Amino acid sequence: MERKLYIFLSRVMIAVLFLQSCNLLEPENDNHNTLNRVYDDPAFAEGLLITAYTLIPTNEYPFDDVATDDAVSNDRFNDYLRIATGEWSASYNPQNLWDDCNRAILYINQFLGVVDSVPWKWTNPDIAELYIRKFKGESYALRGLFKYFLLRNHGGPAGGQLLGTPVYDEFLTSEEQFAAPRADFQSFVNSANADFDKALTFLPTDYGKVGVVPAGFDGIAVEVYNEVFGDFALQRMSGRHVLAMQARLALLAASPAFNPDNDVAAWENAANAFADLLNDIGGVDGLDQNGHHFFLKAQVDDADITTGNRLDLQEILWRRPIYNNNAREADNFPPSLYGRGRINPTQNLVDAFPMANGFPIDDPKGAYDEENPYENRDPRLSLYIVYNGSQLKGKTINTSASSDGEDGLDQQQTSTRTGYYLKKLLREDVNVDPASPSNQKHFNTHIRYTELFLSFAEAANEAWGPDGSIAGFSARDVVAAIRERAGIEQPDAYLASIADKDGMRALIRNERRLELCFEGFRFWDLRRWMADLTEPARGVRIEGDSYSYFTVEARSYDNDYMHYGPIPQREVVKFGFEQNNGW
Repeated sequence: MERKLYIFLSRVMIAVLFLQSCNLLEPENDNHNTLNRVYDDPAFAEGLLITAYTLIPTNEYPFDDVATDDAVSNDRFNDYLRIATGEWSASYNPQNLWDDCNRAILYINQFLGVVDSVPWKWTNPDIAELYIRKFKGESYALRGLFKYFLLRNHGGPAGGQLLGTPVYDEFLTSEEQFAAPRADFQSFVNSANADFDKALTFLPTDYGKVGVVPAGFDGIAVEVYNEVFGDFALQRMSGRHVLAMQARLALLAASPAFNPDNDVAAWENAANAFADLLNDIGGVDGLDQNGHHFFLKAQVDDADITTGNRLDLQEILWRRPIYNNNAREADNFPPSLYGRGRINPTQNLVDAFPMANGFPIDDPKGAYDEENPYENRDPRLSLYIVYNGSQLKGKTINTSASSDGEDGLDQQQTSTRTGYYLKKLLREDVNVDPASPSNQKHFNTHIRYTELFLSFAEAANEAWGPDGSIAGFSARDVVAAIRERAGIEQPDAYLASIADKDGMRALIRNERRLELCFEGFRFWDLRRWMADLTEPARGVRIEGDSYSYFTVEARSYDNDYMHYGPIPQREVVKFGFEQNNGW
């Protein structure tokens, strides 16, 4: 009997200890976060929206130029090198934005579901309501932005029609919702535009402290407005950013890849969208005369809104905050300056820079000298590219094949493969010498006005020809201003010789190639133009006074279908999405 009682009590004790241990292993509510916290903690709630901001594709320069005819990489494991040389597939795609963009959209949708219930300013209902307005505007703006990038990277022909991607405008909770079919192209464009239009009903054109509240905010006290939309919010999405993204979407929709019938109305729509933005800064007169120097010390210092007049550069519509480091220089300085020389511009790109008088190098009027190929060239060549004999940080860089130095062609693993090194986006006052490294200020751009000017010129030329416009300025006027700013000798006789739409189209595309090189445009510009993707990347071999040119790397793309990116293969398998043709 005593033994049975002992066994019974022992079992009871074990059960009690087990239950206690389970309770000990259960976290208390205040030790972990649940979604319920958003209703009590505004900072936690805003984190849903901030997460979407961290996923914007242009937060960093992709340097996918090395997958085009503009550059190669000396890193043989570079993802973009791999797709350029034959590995691009629906299963291996460094250009995949499906995951991040859709994840951002789901965070936004979740935030929109709770934004009205968060105590943004419990001491002041007017401020709380204004925060709700601001956050809703940013949410719709961002959702439209992510839809644009999804369309650019994953839209394409399938099943006999142009398609976008699934439209996710609600927070998804089931596999069936994720498996919604891809929207047709126009429906997807309409969805993105609806988000942009909705955002414009909430947001002011610009953020920043004001003395008088802007139109649309009548009845709101200035001090209340400034608390919500003041200087601290300057790099969040504003109405002007929305208009720029909407114009980008219009240009994409008008481009040959998505406008196979060349509907002129689509080009007019894009041109008018850009014209509205540009007229707001004075049209062509608003072009920043130092805009192509935006990455240099003087411009970066001037862009610092924490000092001086608190105004950003005239060139910059939207950018990331300024930061201090030397990572870009460490990656791209020549090895003699302790860099890894990663990005090597091609001879193709170098040849695209005209002569100083504006004529292409293959035009006799340019007076190109084959024995002195870098003399009398467009000043942007020396601003953006290091070539043989260039000065960088006070040092002459020798890229010749006969050089005994480490900067010469293929001298070592970190040497150039093309005869050229990157100069654009780098600061010469940075030091990456391990013995005495130093950092400097940089910023990354989301949208520059130079892009908007060139996009207007492209659309206006297609809509109305080189000289037609309803904006007060024409495609020719824009190209003239950009080339004059660059230092092309005036009068610009080559520009004056362009008489038709085809000639102006070629010139605009070339100017876009030069002005926006290494900023993440070339890869997708070639695709929306339906241009040849197989132009091999070429380099120069300099031996003494002899210049010879060679193929550095083939471009193994299929022009039959690779103007459109693939849907990730796992999504096709899991949800049955239609894959773009060819993939």
